[in-house]
Amino acid sequence: MAQPANPKQLELDLEAAKIHGRWLSDEERDQLDEQQRQRLHLKQQQDTRRSKLFVLTGICLLIPPLWPLAFGLTLYLLYPRTMLRIGLFTGLALVTAALGLTALLTALTIWVLTLIF
Repeated sequence: MAQPANPKQLELDLEAAKIHGRWLSDEERDQLDEQQRQRLHLKQQQDTRRSKLFVLTGICLLIPPLWPLAFGLTLYLLYPRTMLRIGLFTGLALVTAALGLTALLTALTIWVLTLIF
């Protein structure tokens, strides 16, 4: 095992050893560091996306015809998981309704054509 560079690193290693119940190997520490970097990168991406949505919501609030979009974006910013589920459910319902209406109109058209001919 490589020697830690400074006392702060030694304290961090000791805390990690307490959490895991043993001293971590260099590979395990590197893997944990990589996971931490990935989490940090994901959080930065989410923060960037969130700030862009805030700006878009602000622009939509300034333009009255876009107020429904601003309302939807505000709900998404406040309740991202819930709005995602509602959006998926609504999308599936609309697709199902469109397919049902298409089938109904097709059957109605065939029935009308059989009456005519």
